Amino acid sequence: MNKKILVAYFSASGVTARVAKEIAKDSGADIYEIAPLEPYTAADLNWMDKKSRSTLEMNDPACRPAIKDSIDVTDYDVIFVGFPVWWYVEPRIVDTFLEAHDFSGKVMIPFATSGGSGIENSEKSLKEHCPKADWKKGKLLNNGNVSAWVKAVLND
Repeated sequence: MNKKILVAYFSASGVTARVAKEIAKDSGADIYEIAPLEPYTAADLNWMDKKSRSTLEMNDPACRPAIKDSIDVTDYDVIFVGFPVWWYVEPRIVDTFLEAHDFSGKVMIPFATSGGSGIENSEKSLKEHCPKADWKKGKLLNNGNVSAWVKAVLND
């Protein structure tokens, strides 16, 4: 495959980061962390606290947390987009990333980690935020065979 591949991911606790690094290694991709300008603290991530930063962000569909560093996606053909599932969808910072770039005609492959939610609602949301991309079926990768999935999805 002579396509240029990027793995772009957001990880709050390191779980999604581990999966993203494995995907990058297996696919020969570049890797980019969708890092928040203001890092999340443990208190920010307390989903049981109705006033925590993550809860407030997820309760506001228009919220777009700032990203620390940008990346030029122009030369990439295939982009894996990874994230933990928050409130049944991708975190708002992933929407910030998607809306900041033109992904027209690019192959986009979502992957996620989750303590209990599926990726289906996220897939629908991602397509709404980035409709001109060529979205492939995503995968929840909590502890599955990442290498086999990467090989299959890139040969699809």
